[in-house]
Amino acid sequence: MPLLKAILFDFGGVITSSPFDAFNRFEAERGLPKDFLRSVNAAAPDHGAWALFERAEIDAAAFDRLFLAESGALGRPVRGAEVLPLLSGDLRPRMVEALEACRRAYKIGCITNNVPAGQGAGMSASAEKAGAIRDVLARFHHVIESSKIGIRKPDPRIYALMCEALDVEPQACVFLDDLGVNLKPARAMGMITIKVTNEAQALRDLAEIAGLPL
Repeated sequence: MPLLKAILFDFGGVITSSPFDAFNRFEAERGLPKDFLRSVNAAAPDHGAWALFERAEIDAAAFDRLFLAESGALGRPVRGAEVLPLLSGDLRPRMVEALEACRRAYKIGCITNNVPAGQGAGMSASAEKAGAIRDVLARFHHVIESSKIGIRKPDPRIYALMCEALDVEPQACVFLDDLGVNLKPARAMGMITIKVTNEAQALRDLAEIAGLPL
């Protein structure tokens, strides 16, 4: 097996807190079943409102209408415009610190599914938050955003594009993501994968694989 040369990170749910936490708070406030918002995506994972918006095939107004229709078909109508503010998580300080240690030893890349809404790649509601996220993203050797290239995880092409940009083989990469469905194709290509459930676990697993004190 080739020596580890690159560490690849998802953004939301890895470098920032998970938007799923915000989803669950919204669901509790609205009396919706837990994980209902995620179930709307799961009902049409490749061609639904989420997928189309993450590939920038529709705009925010269309997402608002489509998500309302899709959630309504599941019995609990929610406007897409109500969901968008929930997408921007808070930076995890220890993960940000870990990026610097990783960058000194390896190439680092970010592969993020995002949408053309809010401010910047982190889909932030405020300029201050967008600036902080922009500073973090600048630390990566390469960043791929689904909304800019029209390809989203788990499409294998997005991982291949990152390997090409960093000039590394998949077998020389470790990839961190909070969704198993996004890790599966990376693993099939030969990458080492880490499913992120929380910050401490992610850092512990990455430190062991990368041989770094994180």
